[in-house]
Amino acid sequence: MSERKVLNKYFPPDFDPSLIPRRRGPKNSQQVVRLMAPFSMRCNTCGEYIYKGKKFNARKETVDGEDYYGIKIFRFYIKCTLCSAEITFKTDPKNTDYSAEHGASRNFEPWREEKVVEEEDRLARLEEEENNPMKALENRTVDAKREMDILDALQDIRARNARNERVGQASDLVSRITAEEETEEETERRLAEEEDERLVREVFSKVSMPALLGGSSTAAAAAADSSGDSPTEATPPQLVTIKRKADDVEPDLRSLLPESTRVVRDAKSLGSPPAKKPKSNLKNKLGIKIKK
Repeated sequence: MSERKVLNKYFPPDFDPSLIPRRRGPKNSQQVVRLMAPFSMRCNTCGEYIYKGKKFNARKETVDGEDYYGIKIFRFYIKCTLCSAEITFKTDPKNTDYSAEHGASRNFEPWREEKVVEEEDRLARLEEEENNPMKALENRTVDAKREMDILDALQDIRARNARNERVGQASDLVSRITAEEETEEETERRLAEEEDERLVREVFSKVSMPALLGGSSTAAAAAADSSGDSPTEATPPQLVTIKRKADDVEPDLRSLLPESTRVVRDAKSLGSPPAKKPKSNLKNKLGIKIKK
C-alpha cells in the first residue's frame, strides 16, 4: 500500500543539486500570511470596532532599520472589515506584545496602563537610588518594615485559624456530649413511660361479664330456650373495666358485684331457689277489699 504523504523522494543517478538555479527575490519582499488580530482596535476611517481574534489575510514584511537587541521587527498590513481601509501594526519584542502603527487605534486596556505605571515607578526608583545612597538605605528600611508587618499579619492569621480549629473541635466534642446526654434523657423518659403504662394496667383491668356473673350465662341460655329463641341470639359477653388503687391488694371479684347479683349467684351455686319477695298488702296501698 502506497503512503499518503510521501517522505522518501526518488533522485535519479544523474541528479546534480548544484545545477538547480537559486531563486532570488527582492530583499524586503512581502508575504501573505493568515493571522488573527492581536488586540481589539477601532478603525480611524469609519469607526468600526475590530475585536481581538478576528482572522485576516495579512501581508507581512520586515521593518527596515529597526530591531530590538538583534530581534527583527515585523509589520503586518490588514484591511478594515467595513471600509477596507489599510491598517498596520508591528511586533513589540520589548513588551512581548504588538503596537498599532497606522489606520487604527488600540482600545483602552486598564491593566496595561497599570503595568506601564508600575514599570515607570520602578525605573524611577532605581535611578533615584543610584544617585542618592541615603535614599536607597531608606527604601531598604521601608521594605524591611513592610515585610515584617506582612509576616506579623500572616502569623496572626495562622494563630487565628489554629484557634478557630481548636474551638471547632471543642464545639464538636460539646455537641457529641450533649447528644449523649440527650440519649440518656430519652432512655430515662422511655423507662418512665413504660413504668406509667404498667401502673395504668394495674389500676385499670378489663374482665368479661360472664366471669363476674358466674352462672348468669347459663341462666340467660335457659331463658332463651324457654322463650323459644335460638341460643345463638344470646348477647355476647361484654368487657367491664375495673378500677382499683395501685397500692391495694387485688380484691375478690365477688366483692365487686352488687348485693342482688351476689344473692342470685349464691342461690344458684347452692341449688336452692332464690328467696321470693313478700307480697305487698294491696288493700293497705289501694284501699280495695279483695275476696278470697
